[in-house]
Amino acid sequence: MGSQSKFSEEFYIVKRKAKAFCRSMAYIVCRIFPMKKNKVVFWAFEGTRGYCCNPKYIADEMLRRQREGKAEFEMVWLTEQTDAEFPEEIRAVKSTLWNRAYHLSTAKVWVGNTRTFYGTRKRKGQTYIQTWHGTICIKPIGKYRGELFPKIAYLVSKRDSDLVDYVLSGCDWCDEHYRDGLIYDGEILRTGMPRCDILMDQGRRERIREQLREEYKVPEYAKVLMYAPTFRGGSQSTNRSVKTEEATIDFEQLIQNLELRFGGEWYIFLRLHPQLAAKKQRLLTGCVSERLVDVTARQDMNELIAASDAFISDYSSAIFEAMLLKIPCFLYADDLEAYIADRGDLFWDMSALPFPLALNNQELQRNVVEFDEEAYHEELERFIVQTGVREDGHASQRVVDLIAGKCEKG
Repeated sequence: MGSQSKFSEEFYIVKRKAKAFCRSMAYIVCRIFPMKKNKVVFWAFEGTRGYCCNPKYIADEMLRRQREGKAEFEMVWLTEQTDAEFPEEIRAVKSTLWNRAYHLSTAKVWVGNTRTFYGTRKRKGQTYIQTWHGTICIKPIGKYRGELFPKIAYLVSKRDSDLVDYVLSGCDWCDEHYRDGLIYDGEILRTGMPRCDILMDQGRRERIREQLREEYKVPEYAKVLMYAPTFRGGSQSTNRSVKTEEATIDFEQLIQNLELRFGGEWYIFLRLHPQLAAKKQRLLTGCVSERLVDVTARQDMNELIAASDAFISDYSSAIFEAMLLKIPCFLYADDLEAYIADRGDLFWDMSALPFPLALNNQELQRNVVEFDEEAYHEELERFIVQTGVREDGHASQRVVDLIAGKCEKG
């Protein structure tokens, strides 16, 4: 890094620290308000999404207990999408500085799947549960990014992790890698990941499968492949977006090959990463195929996975959740070298993962047609044992047991 670039970085860090200090004053002021022993505050994806991910499944379990008269909670959700659909018992609040300061300062428990805003302060007696928004990772996070991990990103991550009391984990691999990945040295709870609970519940899967097919006007008998490319941009230098008119996958051919190999009538659910969705990059699916459906607007990724019969991604950890269903999963990484150069070395040799890897459209189509189900399931079982996956569908219950205990102590 040149001297001018280093000076610019340091100047930027000074500005961010000054802004964080000013933000922190709002939290100091809000300490005049008493902490409420049953109040729990949630957020997901820095407020850019609505009711989704791990916090949603924890909230669902809290609501179940409350409706059965077994507990009583005051539940607040910080979001930019206050018009999104939330259960009536949950108060959706615009994620502004003073709203965050007031509600976080008066809550007994915080539950989030991304970092707090730089400058957030926690009071004595509060509990912060960091659920994170992924499981096993392909792309590097935190210290694993090496020199590509900006100093300000380290400072923000470290500051947030210093506030965290518990990080959730669903496998041995996460137990080991979350320390450097999240810049965290606190307690890791081996609860499982709440958002995976729906994937382990066959009855729930069948209900959401029927619901989504009706909602998106897909025939009840049809099969669905979900394509969920990961985020490009943000802290990365590449500006590559994911739009159907720019995608290198031949979706019509893909549908034909899915029907050739697996039989039945197939549709494709196409979903952008939440950070791309927040920028409202529209997917022109109808112009490509009547059986290519844009499901980006749907808040909950794991409901979509639960309703799917096959899955494709590139570097998203979601593929390790789709594998829990034992459905065919494929990797499509047509920009692998550029992505590694921009993001840093990946956690895995992509070709060593149990999912057939394609670097271009032709390889993807061939992997679908030549899919070996028996060999695939053998590789899946090996990988699940290797990484120590322990999802059993009861993660949310364990986390809410913890929250209820904290609230009971007052």
